[in-house]
Amino acid sequence: MIVMKRESLSSETKKTGRPRDFDANEALEHAMHVFWKHGYESTSMTVLSQSMRMNAPSIYAAFGDKKSLFLKALDLYVGDLDEIRKTIDDSTSAYDAARGMLLASAIRFTGTETPRGCMLASATASGSAECADVQVIAAKKRASIESSLRARIERDIENGSLPKSTSASALAALTISVIQGLSVLARDGSSRKKLQLVADAAMAAWKTESEGMMAL
Repeated sequence: MIVMKRESLSSETKKTGRPRDFDANEALEHAMHVFWKHGYESTSMTVLSQSMRMNAPSIYAAFGDKKSLFLKALDLYVGDLDEIRKTIDDSTSAYDAARGMLLASAIRFTGTETPRGCMLASATASGSAECADVQVIAAKKRASIESSLRARIERDIENGSLPKSTSASALAALTISVIQGLSVLARDGSSRKKLQLVADAAMAAWKTESEGMMAL
């Protein structure tokens, strides 16, 4: 969960340059919402400028080019990967870690004050050359989270909580895949309740698969 200091933007802005009471964190949050809603490629500097209440030269000066701004916004969206890994590692069980991830995603993807779906998925959906670099970075962030969950599953296999035949890689990949699916459902307008039911159904399958899955 990302906790950010919220302060209202001043209605008084200069016609050029930064707002008088410029708040970098708040401006970045606005940029995050734009990328989250429209994706990386479809987001123009004009739209970003309007949302952030900054002109393009000021955005470049404060955050760098569009790609740099997107990557900073992506970091804000994902949060501290070390904290995410610690949360997964400290979970009572791998099952609880995976279920927590799914239910948290169902809530986040259907927020009333944020765009629907997952920024990691929606912001890099295009397969164009312009998106190639940011797609790689987004994929690495997903892979890092998946790797942490896989390690937590492996711990449960080692301590006997899960059968030796369990495929840690398959269960971790399944969880991440369902999260991506929840994002699609949310973008299509599905309710939070529906996403939570899908998460519960996925975890029932997760448990069943872990009981009889052959290691990959």
